[in-house]
Amino acid sequence: MRRRELLTSSLSLLATPLFGSATTPHEFSRRAIDLVTESNVIDMLGLLTLNWALLDRWLQIPSAFTSTDFEKLRGSGIDVFHPAVAFEVGSSYDITRVWLDKWNRFIGWHPNCFVRVDRPDDLDRARREARIGIILGMQDANHFRSVDDVDVFYRMGQRLTQLTYNGESHVGDGCTVSRDRGLTAFGGELVARMNSVGMAIDVSHCGQRTSLDAISSSEMPVLITHSNCRALTPGVARCKSDEVIRAVARKGGVFGITSVRQFVRAGGLATVGDVLDHFDHAVRLVGVGHVGLGSDFDLDAHPSYDISGLNHSNRVYELTEGLLRRGYTSADIALMLGGNFQRALRQIWVS
Repeated sequence: MRRRELLTSSLSLLATPLFGSATTPHEFSRRAIDLVTESNVIDMLGLLTLNWALLDRWLQIPSAFTSTDFEKLRGSGIDVFHPAVAFEVGSSYDITRVWLDKWNRFIGWHPNCFVRVDRPDDLDRARREARIGIILGMQDANHFRSVDDVDVFYRMGQRLTQLTYNGESHVGDGCTVSRDRGLTAFGGELVARMNSVGMAIDVSHCGQRTSLDAISSSEMPVLITHSNCRALTPGVARCKSDEVIRAVARKGGVFGITSVRQFVRAGGLATVGDVLDHFDHAVRLVGVGHVGLGSDFDLDAHPSYDISGLNHSNRVYELTEGLLRRGYTSADIALMLGGNFQRALRQIWVS
């Protein structure tokens, strides 16, 4: 069943309310629904679930993942998920191998549900075949003991890695380190090898200097898969400065915007309007061709992190509706929903 058919049959598109919870009903316009349906929607830090016990069960016992679970993912409007995690240990080589083995087994167990995204054409194939695309990536590079390990994990299906998580590593420094030393010599070697094999580089959690060094060193576009604009959230270390966002754009990269309350607003409740402000700021800064989605969420409610009024199960529709209200064209929104990340990944993965 295609996504339009799934939505029409299960959610009664022409009735009201369309989406949302019983307490906060939402009605989305036909234009917003059509835009999501017709776009290749890529969430560049989208988790299938943040219920780690449930995820472990799915990965250990793939048959535990049901048709209802699949319909929930398809109903979100997201075509491609990048469910990356970090293992904050010194050398996570063996841990990461086991992790990717489990993902490969899980995806292989459900050939009618998932596509492992290995090459540019797979980004389109998932949507075309009414399946879910999975980009295998990591939120740190601790599993790379040598540059040759890049090739090892590439062969396992890994197509993206974040250079650092929040702290200090043998690659560079994360955003919570008090004095960012920048990219290490080994980090520079990793960047070169990742460029050569066609593995995307992510600097979402990297410190300012490490981010700029990585962008400067790379011959390929560099991604910020999930962050927000520090200009709107001063003092929030996880958010990116205008300088870094501009540097990513100059290299052809894309800045993915999260829907995490603490990154969207420095204090107090955040609203959908606050999230849209980050889109507006980034677009003014670097143009609509370098902005995308990187929710840093699954599809469930998380009261400590949620945006007021944003139901994560249908956040793509909510954000699309908001972008329409702010005057963005359908073509602009299609780029931000996934076209920009698809363009950058095509360039990076061409190797």
